[in-house]
Amino acid sequence: MALTAKAMAEHRGNEMLRKEFKAIAVFLFWISGIINVLALTGSFYMLQIYDRALTSGSVPTLAALSVLVIGLYLFQGVFDIIRSQLLVRIGARFDRLLAPIAHRVSVDMPRFGFSTGEALERGRDVDTIRSFMGSQGPVALFDLPWVPLYILFVYFLHPVLGAMTLGGAVVLTLLTVWTELKSRKLASAAQQAHLTRNAIADSNARNADILKAMGFAGRAVARFNTANQDHLTLQTRASDVVGTFGAFSRVLRMVLQSALLGAGAYLTIQGQMSAGAIIAVSVAASRALAPIDMAIGNWKGVVAARQALKRLRDTMVALAGMTKPLDLPAPTQSLKIDKVTVAAPASGRVLLTEVAFELKAGQGLGVIGPSGGGKTTLVRALTGIWPALRGAIRLDDADLAQWDEEKIGQYVGYLPQDVALLDGTIVENITRLAPQRDARAIVAATKAAGVHEMIVRLPDGYDTQLGPMGTALSAGQRQRIGLARALYGDPFVVIMDEPNAFLDAEGEQALNLAIRQIRARGGIAVVVAHRPSILAEVDMVAVIQNGRMTAFGPKDEIVAGQRQANANVPKVVETRAETGELA
Repeated sequence: MALTAKAMAEHRGNEMLRKEFKAIAVFLFWISGIINVLALTGSFYMLQIYDRALTSGSVPTLAALSVLVIGLYLFQGVFDIIRSQLLVRIGARFDRLLAPIAHRVSVDMPRFGFSTGEALERGRDVDTIRSFMGSQGPVALFDLPWVPLYILFVYFLHPVLGAMTLGGAVVLTLLTVWTELKSRKLASAAQQAHLTRNAIADSNARNADILKAMGFAGRAVARFNTANQDHLTLQTRASDVVGTFGAFSRVLRMVLQSALLGAGAYLTIQGQMSAGAIIAVSVAASRALAPIDMAIGNWKGVVAARQALKRLRDTMVALAGMTKPLDLPAPTQSLKIDKVTVAAPASGRVLLTEVAFELKAGQGLGVIGPSGGGKTTLVRALTGIWPALRGAIRLDDADLAQWDEEKIGQYVGYLPQDVALLDGTIVENITRLAPQRDARAIVAATKAAGVHEMIVRLPDGYDTQLGPMGTALSAGQRQRIGLARALYGDPFVVIMDEPNAFLDAEGEQALNLAIRQIRARGGIAVVVAHRPSILAEVDMVAVIQNGRMTAFGPKDEIVAGQRQANANVPKVVETRAETGELA
């Protein structure tokens, strides 16, 4: 598929960012080289103090060496500050670039069957990488390539001591590799257990009222505790692996430094090196092994950052395949469902099979049928929440996939079965967070939903803060504000899933009026209903049961057929009882 202009621009932008980060990485590599060269200052200072200043007894020489060393240490400190601040800013820029993308993925994941905890994990991945960039982990990784510099310095002082330092570095490197192999699976399992625990915690929090009212909060907490224990067990094992190898590496490093001092003293006694070289070797060897030791100590953060980066990279690859469709004109004619089959994204189980019908502008459809028959699945397909497994849903003959997601929100209004309002004002909820207020459209939507008078009676009116999930309002009030949100901007298609579930008689009258107005202005209304009163303003009815559409047509015909079918049920039972089939 050809890339659109915007997609090509985003692709070029990503290429530029990759080049920019590559250039920054090269700069950090060379600035780390400068820091590591300046870190040899201590070793050279020891050589000059013991081998020149002490032997000559010259105070001016000592003073000059000290001033020079202080200056070099200051330069090293400045470069170290530059590197650390640059790493922190890289992490912040990474966050600014990827946090919105990660959050967009988090918003989409729940509709595909992922838990809230799994959805929010992408945002935590960004936090993990940003925190890692400000830690000692990247410092150790940038210092590792310069370890041979210190080994060569020690080698030039004496080949035996250089070989000992090289051997210690090799052993510590093998420990690092071993740590990676041992901790990788444990870290992955601990991460999965962490997600499971968070999913249970989120479920318990969302169902707090039920847990309290029905008295099984204790069992819910016990369920969380079991998942938490599994998480802690895996997390402890992973930490034990990293901690054990970290402690062993520190002990090995101290043993090696003592061995170098002992070997240096022996070589000095034999006249093969000077006394100052002993101290210089000790300082240089310590610096050579420090990055490896630091990498082992921060390996938990390294693994976490790498896993987070992999998940984010997979997210970026998935988003890179998406293109922005061509802007189509607003739909005004029809809504077609063309042999649509829908499966639950989480399980893959087919919930709706081969549903097909067509609605013209000005029509209203009532969808009826038993619970669990597939009505809500149809609604999710019509709104694009769940993609169709087969078939197509078309607005004016164009498949939903051909419409830009942001644009299609102007043409489709949706009132879900469980109305959830954003933590914001009434206006922000009704206008769907539009940057500009259209007062006329807002009032028109609330009056159509019959909620204008209720809103203006509130202390802050339309600017009333609703709180999390709109808990400041009753269920009926939330449903009517949700209806106003669905009607805002006069969308061509308005889809309502059991919109009268929490409404009183007055609310139902307002709902019926809203359906009548949708049809009168040339829109299409689709209403899922259990109560027959909501069907008063529709002209078409579809019957969904057992995942199939068993009837579709004019309201009077379908309702009459349903009544006849229901009337025949007692006769059938009675006939079977008379023939003994019931037993």
